[in-house]
Amino acid sequence: MKGFTALFLVWTLLSPDSGGGEAWPTHTACRDGSLEVLYQSCDPLQDFGFSVDQCSKQLKSNLNIRFGIILREDIKELFLDVALFTKGSSILNYSYPICEEDLPKFTFCGRRKGEQIYYAGPINNPGFEVPVGEYQVLLELYNENHSTVACANATVICS
Repeated sequence: MKGFTALFLVWTLLSPDSGGGEAWPTHTACRDGSLEVLYQSCDPLQDFGFSVDQCSKQLKSNLNIRFGIILREDIKELFLDVALFTKGSSILNYSYPICEEDLPKFTFCGRRKGEQIYYAGPINNPGFEVPVGEYQVLLELYNENHSTVACANATVICS
């Protein structure tokens, strides 16, 4: 029974709905009275889990997150690109090295294809208040070969 459960979990994480070509479901990363963050994997082959522990318009400088994925690519090096849009206009583009070969910042740096990443802990970011509005965010994690490790389209709604 354990083998079936593990197989089902892997199938669920690696396969979109049986209709083929359908989009991954929209997930809620966090929600409170005035802030909601929703995301959907934009990788046609893989979904992943992500959540934010503190959901507040006032973003803290040490934000606690949870992230889980089964790797389809090795990650000797890992990079994050973030693009922020509102009303169709780009307002921010940001790139950040998460794992560099000579400077691994996290314990999952160096993991191989087929291994699982689960990270629960703080990420350093500038603290700020999220302005009222609706924002679209494109996030992409990619390795040293520019192969996509994870990709998400997110919507941030702040009232």
